Amino acid sequence: MHIGSIYAIAALFIGAGLAHFLWPETFVRVVPPYVPRPFLVVYLSGVAEVLGGIGVLVPSVRPYAGWGLILLLCAVFPVHVYMVRHPKAFSQIPLWVLYARLPLQFALMAWVYWAVCRSGI
Repeated sequence: MHIGSIYAIAALFIGAGLAHFLWPETFVRVVPPYVPRPFLVVYLSGVAEVLGGIGVLVPSVRPYAGWGLILLLCAVFPVHVYMVRHPKAFSQIPLWVLYARLPLQFALMAWVYWAVCRSGI
């Protein structure tokens, strides 16, 4: 078992999920305009991140939580694509950061798979 990674993944997703409730406007700004009800989407994704982060800490549901987090990362990937396609709307973020987030999203998926899903614990 990769307990250090499991705790790090849990902390990352719980923290990110809570941030959706503490600073929702920050997350609403990056929701593509074609997505209806952006505040609802931000809150739902925050709940999913918190639940997934908690889930990876519970051995009986760990693999399911891991797959759920991977699906969540796939679902929010279009946000990163949207930001790269409209960099002027996010001028406070350096362009290289916008581009770096694309492969980092896949690296995060791989980390969750390796540490959580594959462990089967």
